Amino acid sequence: MKRILLIIIILVVVIPMYAQKTEHKNSTCIVILGSGNPNPAPDQSGCSIMILVDSTPYVVDFGPGLVRRAAAVSPTYGGKLKGFYIKNLKQAFLTHLHSDHTTGYPDLILTPWVMGRDEPLKVVGPEGITNMTNHIIEAFDEDIKYRIYGNEPANNMGWRVECTEITHEGIVYQDSKIKVEAFPVIHGTWPNAWGFRFTTPDKVIVISGDTKPCDKLVEYAKNADILLHEVYSKKGFDTKNEVWRTYHAEHHTSAVELGEIAAKCKPGKLVMYHTLYWGSGEEALIKEVQQNFLGEIVVGHDLDIIE
Repeated sequence: MKRILLIIIILVVVIPMYAQKTEHKNSTCIVILGSGNPNPAPDQSGCSIMILVDSTPYVVDFGPGLVRRAAAVSPTYGGKLKGFYIKNLKQAFLTHLHSDHTTGYPDLILTPWVMGRDEPLKVVGPEGITNMTNHIIEAFDEDIKYRIYGNEPANNMGWRVECTEITHEGIVYQDSKIKVEAFPVIHGTWPNAWGFRFTTPDKVIVISGDTKPCDKLVEYAKNADILLHEVYSKKGFDTKNEVWRTYHAEHHTSAVELGEIAAKCKPGKLVMYHTLYWGSGEEALIKEVQQNFLGEIVVGHDLDIIE
């Protein structure tokens, strides 16, 4: 009798408890869709990140080439991320309206719809994103109408976009898989530039957006599992003329400064993206960070999958 009771306890109590604890293990991963910057480097697509939680994608920034980079990791095109399909690109976030972060936006609106997305794309971004979206829809009006009313089997919902403009620091989006907080960053005199903190069942991920070193980023990135931060080579910076040095110092973060930031935040993993090498190599970039931070450092490349 005691043996039967023990088996019942294991089946009813212990196994469900273990399953609950392990249900979300390694459920979140990051795909660097584009590690680049305004320079059209052929091995760096435009700035874009994709966070997947149980195969549900959340896109951050819309650099050129993002949808085709996303397709490269989808099983439809031989990629290894099971359960991820282009039509499921339904939720997106934008740090700011600079062109190297937005020229892929029409692609994000239209291509997943052509591939079967049957509900509006939801976008959370800075003030001005609604106006940009309306102009894109207007620009592609003839294409949209022909697909809907011609012979193509297109639905009348997937091309639509629902925009939410960020007006305050704090939680800007939440669903059953993720909580997203926005925080202001300093990108020159740009009035609406944001970073994001993503909290999933198994990870805290912070994405800097474009910024010079700032206290808000340190606050939100404290003890994050992964910090993705933009960066430029200090060695390369020193070769620039005074005009460009002034610009980059006010808009971006050097690898040496990034090491100082990471030393304060202490992330489990530091990932560099939106990388300006300026002739410097990856090893040199890491050494610059290591002047102040000796934790795990990753130089992000297009299509890297980070867990």
